[in-house]
Amino acid sequence: MSDGSRAACMAKRPERGDAASMNPRIAIVCAGAIGGYVGAYMTRAHEDVVLIDQYPEHVEAMRGEGVHLSGLLSRDNFATRVNALHIHEAQGLSRQRPIDIAFITAKSYDTAWAATMIRPYLSPNGFVVSLQNAINEETIASVVGWGRTMGVAIAGLGVELYAPGKVKRTQKEAEGQVVFRAGEVHGRVTPRAELVAKLLGAADRASTTTNLWGERWTKLIVNVMRNGVAAVSGLGGPDQNGNEVARWAMIRLAAEAVRVGQALGYTLGSAQGLDPETLARAGEGDKACLDTITRQLLETAILRADDNRPSMAQDVLKGRRTEIDDMNGLVVARGKDIGIPTPANANIQMLVHKVMRGEIAPGMDALRAV
Repeated sequence: MSDGSRAACMAKRPERGDAASMNPRIAIVCAGAIGGYVGAYMTRAHEDVVLIDQYPEHVEAMRGEGVHLSGLLSRDNFATRVNALHIHEAQGLSRQRPIDIAFITAKSYDTAWAATMIRPYLSPNGFVVSLQNAINEETIASVVGWGRTMGVAIAGLGVELYAPGKVKRTQKEAEGQVVFRAGEVHGRVTPRAELVAKLLGAADRASTTTNLWGERWTKLIVNVMRNGVAAVSGLGGPDQNGNEVARWAMIRLAAEAVRVGQALGYTLGSAQGLDPETLARAGEGDKACLDTITRQLLETAILRADDNRPSMAQDVLKGRRTEIDDMNGLVVARGKDIGIPTPANANIQMLVHKVMRGEIAPGMDALRAV
């Protein structure tokens, strides 16, 4: 984040508590896996929420039978009817009560148009929350302004939209883990950050954070560690942890991301239970640290469903564009900015693009090139 951007974010901010905090009008934009998941819980909690998505079959399923949740937790097995719109129907929001809080749950590459679409329907104090992978707050702020931009870092939640209207949780809870951390870009706790945490608390443990950027980069470490490896190898979550080639690739990818994040001045936290400094040293060849990280990865494989696939692997299977440039590509770009080499992340970025173009097939031979 540039000095100019940081200065801009300190400009006028609609942060005060107002009538909207009593009964906020909520939109979830691009309500696929994570959007459908939190949208179902918010709806069941009797919040005033509309789910907007671009896939007609998904919208029709949500309208007809509702959102069906399933997965590893007993509480996730329910269905609820929701208010759903296709994106071409969003203009109808102009005849309704304005949106106080818009959660963007789109793929990173869809962030700009999603923010642009919802902007005309925001209330005077309405704001937009990034509930996504990667780091998209700056893109949102370029559309609605820094004062109307917030973010939420997600940890320990894996979900998959496996059929229209059907969302499955693929990752077990870690004891005591806070899944949603809502934060302001300037780091202060505000009434609206507390409200966002309260709303997300309907779905899982939620809190506010004064360290949004550090939380974001910590989640990015997890993303760059797992997503590209899954897309290139075809391995699911548990198999990644258990496969020696995949595990070593994951560790090196994460190590580079840790070093870039540290150099950028971010305060990093535990990356799915892995200490960032230990992780970085493991990727740099420290045997004791490598042994520690290896043991932890093997132990935590049990927390992931047998069919768990990171979102990027799901995209490859469906023939869709991936977020590789917004995840590993971001590490590469920031590394170049500050002079830190990131060869493993550059290699996985290249390999995922080759998989996307059909030049290579997913498999362990491809992964060895990392």
